[in-house]
Amino acid sequence: MRTLTSVLGNSQRLDGGAMFGNAPRALWERWIAPDEHNRIPLACRCLLVRDRGRIVLLEAGIGAFFEPAMRERYGVVEDDHVLLASLAEDGVRPEDVDVVVLSHLHFDHAGGLLAAHEPGAPLRLVFPRATFVVGSEAWQRAVAPHARDRASFISGLTDLLERSGRLEIVSGDRSATLGDGFRFHRSAGHTPGLLLTEVEMPAGPVVFAADLIPGRAWVHLPITMGYDRYPEMLIDEKATLLADLLARKGRLFFTHDPDVAIGTVATDERGRFNVVDTRATLRDAH
Repeated sequence: MRTLTSVLGNSQRLDGGAMFGNAPRALWERWIAPDEHNRIPLACRCLLVRDRGRIVLLEAGIGAFFEPAMRERYGVVEDDHVLLASLAEDGVRPEDVDVVVLSHLHFDHAGGLLAAHEPGAPLRLVFPRATFVVGSEAWQRAVAPHARDRASFISGLTDLLERSGRLEIVSGDRSATLGDGFRFHRSAGHTPGLLLTEVEMPAGPVVFAADLIPGRAWVHLPITMGYDRYPEMLIDEKATLLADLLARKGRLFFTHDPDVAIGTVATDERGRFNVVDTRATLRDAH
């Protein structure tokens, strides 16, 4: 038996222009309304997979590791570790988590691996038993980041993961830790080696869309983020994934959409991709 549950981590408010790349505000503000500082609300939503007695967590969100000044800079709303509280509401303790899969190691996807900020305290991993699954290209990018996105990585995190002795770096489309029922799609448009985890479900595949498609507004092919490394490549990768999922009646799970957790890939009367049958939350879904 395999079930899916959406789990919220800490939320953010980021500049809407950065999140929508070269799309004009007159267009994107119809999808997500900005505040007086031009910032839009964003979730850091994780996917909890209960898989034959195991607890698998897809991503960890931004967490609460930032000191107050940095938390303000990056628009982190809450100062407590929301992911741990959300997991507790589902009866999951940090020590219960068996596997954490990371699409990449930008801080808004991996910061939740760390304990909440305490003045003077060193960084500390909060999942004491979990195996951490990371793609090989994404790992190398985090170890030796480019100047363009160096600030997106957490200094010292790769050392902590390596020293844990519970790190699997994957180069293919399967993970020895995860085994059957999971496979990876790869993308380089946002960052090298972005892992998109596909979970096999009876109703059809579910893909954790990560930063290839942060939310339902970004399903529209031309829409990219200012943070993306190669926007044109990303659009092509997005088209390939969406066409594949459309043919297989697949669903997308969104990490950053403030209102929608999951939707089924479809096309409209003009042949443009969208999502239908959207849900704000999942709880023990099959």
